[in-house]
Amino acid sequence: MKQLGLLPLTVLNDEETLFFSSVQDFAKKEIQPHVSHMDETETLNPKIIEKIFEMGLMAIEVPEKYGGSGGSFFQAILAIQGIAQVDPSVSVFVDVQNTLVENALLKWGSEHIKSTYFPQMAKKKVGSYCLTEAHSGSDAFALKTRAVDKGSHYEISGKKIFITNAKEASLFLVFANINPDLGYKGITAFFVEKEMEGVSLGRKETKLGIRASSTCEVIFENVKVPKENIVGEVGKGYKISIETLNEGRIGIAAQMLGLAEGALAGAKMYAQQREQFGKPLSSFQGIQFQLAEMATRIEAARLMVYNAARLKDAGKSFVKEAAMAKHFTSSVAEFVSSLSLEIYGGYGFVKDFPAEKFYRDAKIGKIYEGTTNMQLQTISKMILD
Repeated sequence: MKQLGLLPLTVLNDEETLFFSSVQDFAKKEIQPHVSHMDETETLNPKIIEKIFEMGLMAIEVPEKYGGSGGSFFQAILAIQGIAQVDPSVSVFVDVQNTLVENALLKWGSEHIKSTYFPQMAKKKVGSYCLTEAHSGSDAFALKTRAVDKGSHYEISGKKIFITNAKEASLFLVFANINPDLGYKGITAFFVEKEMEGVSLGRKETKLGIRASSTCEVIFENVKVPKENIVGEVGKGYKISIETLNEGRIGIAAQMLGLAEGALAGAKMYAQQREQFGKPLSSFQGIQFQLAEMATRIEAARLMVYNAARLKDAGKSFVKEAAMAKHFTSSVAEFVSSLSLEIYGGYGFVKDFPAEKFYRDAKIGKIYEGTTNMQLQTISKMILD
């Protein structure tokens, strides 16, 4: 039988292999030494941010004509995965820029927006995705932020909460309603600069996990936004938010995959080095079975994440697969990080080893960019239609 010459799903081509290896090397050399300090101080190291930009990891899919890397969505997923193996906090910093903000602009941004902001985002400016509000979490369309048409511009007022990258961001993709009477059909997306009068940061959250990643309130008080900064069409913000979150969920799935891989790597190393009763932990069948179970679930998670990402790049439907990947990998990350901590024993419970941090970081996977129940709702809807 004639072979098709297709690569297995989890086998990377030469370009992907080189890219993934470079990201992993960068994470180990440049990020790993600072992980504990960043977690304790709840701050990303500015030098790491600079180096991430220098590597081109903040504009992976942005075309080269705008200063980007001109890569694929799958490469963005590899970057998120590779960094999460070392620090999920830095991983989500890269994730939001690539899979949410830039993805929205790539698909719906005007030439003015692309030519103005992509070069900035490729070099030094961080983007943030402003959707969630106090009364609109899973019910994203209950948002109350208003955008009033003032003729030459819109005036935006409202407060967003739980906004990732807010502290570092210079640019915000903001969802506001131009007319609450229209319901979700009034929601419109705007690209807002931090320097615009009336933009400010509110409370910075202190979190259980991914502590180095900033999560803040972003406040808009009569902010004048030019009409050319509308992303997509007026009243189409609901469509933009839904579709970008579908793509973003693959990014979160990649983050959880990388986290689980990092937790497993630590557990394996510890089990091979730690001796009890005169022999390494890894020689005990009980430990071997635990490591095997962890590795098996990670392999299944990798297949789901890569499949969803490659479907997206191929222009195929991926919504169900993205929801499944996020749901499954968040469970795998929680399971693997918990079991990893137990393999470390008492040492897993202290901050001298990475197990406890992976365990804390894992929990957010079931919550942000759509809770587990929202993913299950999406999946059930699609399989029952």
